[in-house]
Amino acid sequence: MPDASTEAAATSTVADSSAADSRLAPGASGYRRMSLALFAAGVATFALLYSTQALLPAVTAAFGATASAASWTVSAATGALALCVLPLSALSERFGRRSMMTASLAVAVAVGLLVPLAPNLESLVALRAVQGAALAGVPASAMAFLAEEVRPRALIAAIGLFVAGNSIGGMSGRIVTGWVAQLWGWRAGLAAVGVLAAVCALAFRALLPKARHFTPSTPAPKALLRTVRGHLADPLLLRLYAIGALFMTVFGAVYTVIGYRLVEAPFSLPQGVVGSIFLVYLVGTVASAAAGRLVGRLGRRGALYLAVSTTAAGLLLSLADELPAVLAGLVLITAGFFAGHAVASSSVSRTARTGRAQASALYQSAYYLGSSAGGTLGAVAFHAGGWAGTVLIGLVAVLGVVSITLYGTHSARVEARRVAAGRHELATAA
Repeated sequence: MPDASTEAAATSTVADSSAADSRLAPGASGYRRMSLALFAAGVATFALLYSTQALLPAVTAAFGATASAASWTVSAATGALALCVLPLSALSERFGRRSMMTASLAVAVAVGLLVPLAPNLESLVALRAVQGAALAGVPASAMAFLAEEVRPRALIAAIGLFVAGNSIGGMSGRIVTGWVAQLWGWRAGLAAVGVLAAVCALAFRALLPKARHFTPSTPAPKALLRTVRGHLADPLLLRLYAIGALFMTVFGAVYTVIGYRLVEAPFSLPQGVVGSIFLVYLVGTVASAAAGRLVGRLGRRGALYLAVSTTAAGLLLSLADELPAVLAGLVLITAGFFAGHAVASSSVSRTARTGRAQASALYQSAYYLGSSAGGTLGAVAFHAGGWAGTVLIGLVAVLGVVSITLYGTHSARVEARRVAAGRHELATAA
């Protein structure tokens, strides 16, 4: 056993290490400003990215389109974001996370103010794709900024707050568009979201402190490719990417289609009330912020099992034709999704030892590809089989998350037994 002097020296070393760590932590100077800034960025990003989602029935009626065609106003934005997030994350290595997020929000807001002027569905989809591509600079850069500027023990909580900003943005954008559209039409609803996002972008730029731990670099294409290949060869990262994509498939399918379901019989809700349904996103804010505590109590896989079980229960409950049951189902789906997303995304930042921006970018690509696929598949399934078809898409994705998490649990146990056996052999040889 170590003697008292050894223990004292170890304690002193830990204390010195903690004191020497100049990264941000709760209570430290700049941490609150950083948290508020990235919260505002999350609000702007999700408000813009999903601005047409609550308006899909109105867009369908305005252009005489099908539900699946109108859903491309959402899927085009998320799909473009998924394709552009990796190259823009590489640019953030050269120009800085702060500059990249500022430029991305500025372009996205500018396009957001043009979106209400789209003369037809094709131009609306095209503008939404450009907007999604612009927004691609925010998520991965934000995750990399947090990984560099925040102490590891506070990372999950910090990322959870950013994700909470996403949920507030998604909620407020949909509520604003719903009520404004009911009063003045869907174009006015989109314009209102553009103004909201502009205010958030200005707040982000004013609040975010300068990076203190970022070192500019110019990643060569070959080096970038090696980094990406290394991440894609990591089994744990691959599982986390797949989990993020599958969770978002569920969420994209449910929230793309729910407006169509609620404006039809037996609910027949007006547009403003349908938009207010997205107050359920407040549950996501709480679930994201609680993700760190869940991991502390249950472990990463335990938290994922709880998140996926909650999501599945919500999908099944939403099949009822009573509005209270549907709302309760949405609450469970939202809580499960945001908790699972916060756990998976923070795990990516902690798992990647090098190329964190690229690791986060790959997660975001998978995540938003899941959103794009979920929105399109959910709309097609709704057209073919009603809400039950959309729920089936969600349950298949949930089963995928369960399978991946079970495989991860099995792999961890096998590795633990292998390590224990190796230690036993060494002890026996000694």
